[in-house]
Amino acid sequence: MNPQAAAFAPLPAAFREQLIQLITRTATDLPPDVRAAMARATGREAPASRAGQALAIIDTNIHMAAADEGPLCQDTGMPTFFVHTPVGFNQILLRREIEAAVAEATRRGKLRPNSVDSITGENSGDNLGPGTPVAHFEQWENDGEVEIKLLLKGGGCENKNIQYSLPCTLDQLGRAGRDLEGVRKCILHAVWQAQGQGCAPGALGVAIGGDRTTGYEAAKEQLLRPLEDTNADARLAELERYIVDKANTLGIGTMGFGGGVSLIGCKITALNRLPASFFVSVAYDCWAYRRRGVVLDAATGAARRWLYGDPPLERERVPAAAAPAGTRLRAPVREEEVRRLKVGELVLISGTMYTGRDAVHAHLMHHDAPVDLRGAVLYHCGPVARKQPDGSWTIGAAGPTTSIREEPYQADILRKFGVRVVIGKGGMGAKTLAGLQACGAVYLNAVGGAAQYYGRCIKQVRSVHLLEFGTPEAMWELEVEDFPAVVTMDSHGNSLHQQVEAASAEALHALETV
Repeated sequence: MNPQAAAFAPLPAAFREQLIQLITRTATDLPPDVRAAMARATGREAPASRAGQALAIIDTNIHMAAADEGPLCQDTGMPTFFVHTPVGFNQILLRREIEAAVAEATRRGKLRPNSVDSITGENSGDNLGPGTPVAHFEQWENDGEVEIKLLLKGGGCENKNIQYSLPCTLDQLGRAGRDLEGVRKCILHAVWQAQGQGCAPGALGVAIGGDRTTGYEAAKEQLLRPLEDTNADARLAELERYIVDKANTLGIGTMGFGGGVSLIGCKITALNRLPASFFVSVAYDCWAYRRRGVVLDAATGAARRWLYGDPPLERERVPAAAAPAGTRLRAPVREEEVRRLKVGELVLISGTMYTGRDAVHAHLMHHDAPVDLRGAVLYHCGPVARKQPDGSWTIGAAGPTTSIREEPYQADILRKFGVRVVIGKGGMGAKTLAGLQACGAVYLNAVGGAAQYYGRCIKQVRSVHLLEFGTPEAMWELEVEDFPAVVTMDSHGNSLHQQVEAASAEALHALETV
């Protein structure tokens, strides 16, 4: 056979099959080390506390997702592959198989369509397009095996990535110099600035040095390390332990509700740098810490072994979850009902709920709403939705998105349309807080990442509007029952987010004065 022709022969079908399985497992089933860390976090919080209640929902969600092979979080992120191939292996063909597997996994509802044209805003619908998916290829001296690791990191935690250029001055921590002490301050600051917007408890990948690009790449690659491993560099191993210990004294807690666990892991590497530059790059990942890996036979594509100590593949039993107790509201909601709510209360919503993300909010600023929003519940959510053969829709995952992106619009929309309840995660700013007070509305914080749990609260898709924006950005009209969320911004000018941020700022500052 002509060697050149053989080099471009299609890869065996097993490659694509295993890639689809890798994507499915990554999106739906947390690896054992992350499960163990979350179980330890649950054990540290009082069950009746806000953090304890949120962790109970998270635990149920983890089991639901694995049992039904449904997306753990509706934001399946930017699929990022890290691939090692033998010398001479055709990486071009493997990239094509990766793209085909991503498109097929999207069609099956394991990935949400997340690839959006940056110029037009148009969603490709299949997670393919310039720059997506991401695939990093390297050769290794192993003739028989192809290693593929996949990281699914959602937009909420991706937005809390941060890069520091030392020396600099940090809120609550003062001057950070070009040494490990300065690095320590930067990492602690990274945890503090994320608050609940990164879906705490989170994990950090950190790179010291490099340039702006290689630093972020190396930081994200640190997230591939198992949580229980020990850094080979004793100095960095000690720093990793210190960061986790001290971060968990800040009181940020699960979802930023307050509590004793804000971080489940920190992994650090160091790169050489230019004399003029000293960067500290931090990749923040949420509790829905989705990474998996598989080693394939280079000739056949058959799976030789799964990485991260996976147990045997089997459907798991979903543990019975106690129904949360809270104040029940039925939409449409009256102003007097909202005025009675106070920060910290758990609320259970039933009735009709409308989703609205970035595109919907921007649209409503200049157009009439396609539905009557008086007394309505508006949910910051971009669900995983699938159209059925009969034309109906089902929702496969429906957790909250980060609300702060809607800060420029929210107060105006409250006034314009009479929205009474806003649900999202991570809280909103001063303009929205004032709007809630003036309009008699309330902001509820749902549990970020709990997409299967909230999906079970959706009993029917009644309709969909503005579908031209793509399924994540459309306005979905949903019938829900006992949808739980915590009042974190009430109609009296109180904000739990402000309270936790201020208290954690004091705790952070205190670390520098001990």
